[in-house]
Amino acid sequence: MQYNPGWNGSSVNLLHVRAAGPGDSLHYVWSSIGAPAVLLVATQSPSSALRVNWTQLLSPSPAGAVWIDPPDSVVYSSAVVFTKLFEFGEAKPLGELFYPTYDLSEFSWDSLNHTLNHTALTAELSGVPATDPGGSFSNGSLAFRVTAYEAGGRDGRLPSLLHTADSSQLEFILAGVAPRGNSSHFVLEVATVEEAGAVRRLRSERSIDDEYTPTIFEVLSLVAESQNGSSTLGFLQWKATAYGSRSPRREDGIQCRAQGLQEANWTLPVSSIIQAYFGESLGSTCTVSALNVSFGGEEGQVYQEKRYLSWSVLLGFGQPPRDTFSPLVISITAVALGTPLAMLLLGSCLVLLAQRRRYSEYEPIN
Repeated sequence: MQYNPGWNGSSVNLLHVRAAGPGDSLHYVWSSIGAPAVLLVATQSPSSALRVNWTQLLSPSPAGAVWIDPPDSVVYSSAVVFTKLFEFGEAKPLGELFYPTYDLSEFSWDSLNHTLNHTALTAELSGVPATDPGGSFSNGSLAFRVTAYEAGGRDGRLPSLLHTADSSQLEFILAGVAPRGNSSHFVLEVATVEEAGAVRRLRSERSIDDEYTPTIFEVLSLVAESQNGSSTLGFLQWKATAYGSRSPRREDGIQCRAQGLQEANWTLPVSSIIQAYFGESLGSTCTVSALNVSFGGEEGQVYQEKRYLSWSVLLGFGQPPRDTFSPLVISITAVALGTPLAMLLLGSCLVLLAQRRRYSEYEPIN
């Protein structure tokens, strides 16, 4: 993990996470220069490196300021941008009342270097609006907590996402922010950028197994696929829940919904790291899609009471991890289904044996 590689200042944030394999390497580049975003690049070289022209990156025309060396080693690149936070409440009989939007490209962000933990491979990007007339953020903040992994496993805190060494986890946190209504709901707008030849699709999978995330039976994945559908290139994956506590429990769950993936027909908010890497292709050959993730439902009062919201999402390359039944669940299922079956077979044998004994004492009349 590198903070602002090649730059001595801390007035801007750029975090480079690199995972090296025997024949390839993966790059995650997180930044709050403009709208907070992450650039994901997979290469077929174990020694590929990130290069940054800081003078150009911080200029009004950053195109070409970020690249991977050697350039011909790149096999896939994508980006995710967190653009806006909406807040709305129920206003009868009008339906929904939307408050002024929080544009994340206009936030003021703290130095990420203060939270960088090279041992735990974590960092936290925290910010507040540059102007806050209503004072909603006077005692609160919006944050993105990044976690990288050296091996496969499962996160210890709910929603206990399954991860691989090729993935990173992002936790979106809204803490202490005063809602502007009595029943406010929040919606996070997420945009993705794909180069020509790849498209994003939203998948929903349901399972009867909620062992690791109690009462949650749905997993959503926003996958990048080649246009012919022959391979999955990258993904965002999350469970259909958020939580209203720093130490989440089942009862702290907040309903989480994904509201339709659409091709964005608007201009992508300024994010220098994305413009710096994709350059002119951002407005021509690249595909920009947008997805709204909403938090709150019938239990929407959870944030109102606790002033805390956290949503975890996994980002990575290739196929998203798939949960399977653990040996414990398999054993319990086998016992639950096997015991009645064994009793049925045993009872049938006893009935047949009893019938044979009863009629064996008599001789047939005819």
